[in-house]
Amino acid sequence: MSRIVLASHNPGKVAELRRILGGFDIVGLDEFPGAPDVAETELTFEGNALLKARAIAAFTGLPAVADDSGLCVDALNGMPGVLSARWSGRFGAAAGDRDTANLQLLLDQVADVADEARGAAFVCAAVLVVPGGAEHGAEGRMRGALIREPRGTGGFGYDPVFVPDGETRTTAEMAPEEKDAISHRGEAFRALAGIIAAADLT
Repeated sequence: MSRIVLASHNPGKVAELRRILGGFDIVGLDEFPGAPDVAETELTFEGNALLKARAIAAFTGLPAVADDSGLCVDALNGMPGVLSARWSGRFGAAAGDRDTANLQLLLDQVADVADEARGAAFVCAAVLVVPGGAEHGAEGRMRGALIREPRGTGGFGYDPVFVPDGETRTTAEMAPEEKDAISHRGEAFRALAGIIAAADLT
């Protein structure tokens, strides 16, 4: 079984990728002390994912997978986008719970937006980088709308305020397998799985 490194310390992301890429030995960065902490300085999801995957492939000598994803809100002209994880800036960091601070700031910003104009999409770019070899990428997208109060305890980030198209539940109210089946990350990684299966990982 091929070993692939996910360029993340987030155990939720590692577990999610293991569910989606069941035929591969997926490990996170906790297995590699001293792995570089790569700043997400690019202006696109794909650019940030490539930065991380290239650095981790070079550090570990193993094929590396990385993703960058975020929430693009129609009423905010596509923001927070690539800034989703740090939308609340230093205030979120000072509060100690950046996810909650990000979510509350977003809700405050769209508080006066009518329900019919609260469309949004989660977007994910996922990439595979083979050391000294090829680079591959895929994108996934999940459309939906923002509700006004958080619901649910699953998922992470903005999940408690996002209801996918065709659903009445937020993604935080779904079982992990249900969310994987329709999510932006699930779509991107399922597409990447086919690429990985056909790729030369040596």
